[in-house]
Amino acid sequence: MSITTVTSASNATLKRLRSLREKKYRRAEGLFLAEGLRICTEALDAGWVPRVLLFAQGKGDHPLVRRLAHATLAGGGQVVETTPDLLSGVTGKDNPQAVAAAYHPRTVTLDELVPGPRTLVAERLRDPGNLGTLLRACDATGTGALILLDDSADPTSVEAVRASMGAFFTVPCVQATTAELLAWKVRHGAVLTGAALDARAVDYRQARYQPPALLMVGNEAQGLPDALMAECDQLVIMPMRGKADSLNVAMAGTLLLYQALHWQEAG
Repeated sequence: MSITTVTSASNATLKRLRSLREKKYRRAEGLFLAEGLRICTEALDAGWVPRVLLFAQGKGDHPLVRRLAHATLAGGGQVVETTPDLLSGVTGKDNPQAVAAAYHPRTVTLDELVPGPRTLVAERLRDPGNLGTLLRACDATGTGALILLDDSADPTSVEAVRASMGAFFTVPCVQATTAELLAWKVRHGAVLTGAALDARAVDYRQARYQPPALLMVGNEAQGLPDALMAECDQLVIMPMRGKADSLNVAMAGTLLLYQALHWQEAG
């Protein structure tokens, strides 16, 4: 198979890739989209080979683009060269990227997940940017996985993958129900710490993070529900010195991950 050149927005491959911005089509096609030369290269380094690689005209001689194209073709995928404007139309981003790629998702179930020293849990996380940022924080802190509870944002959305800056491809992202999480917690003897605006919560810097530690943040607008707080082994809070009463969930989760890492490394 060779590289195909496409210059029409009505091309079937481009239409198929554009459709991946919607969840129903990602499910129907069994594909999701990532964009950017750095992210796609890091995905390849992590063992993810594109099913379809799209690159902008004039970028084909770049060594990383050539490497991606070779790997895609060797894996039986499709490589398409197109105009920057058509590439931008696929990704929905005004400033065109050098490449975009479609991948098959990898499903990891909670039963398959073995807890490491730290695992992050997000309950009803709605914003894909927050989701991607938390994946990035998991990667930065060596956290084993991100567990998404119940009705959370889709981790395979182009916005979530973009915000993860490649961490989507290195950190397992598992979707589960609350009941499944609590059973998994008991089975593995994990310690569940919830970040919450609650009178029972202690300063997150004073808490203990005994591994295997489950670190949980709640919904952006509502936080953790009472029923989930009751299941936590401890509740922690980030002190607020100004007028704001809470932090962005991705920022709070990142602080919690780094504090748990520091506590565990300090021994």
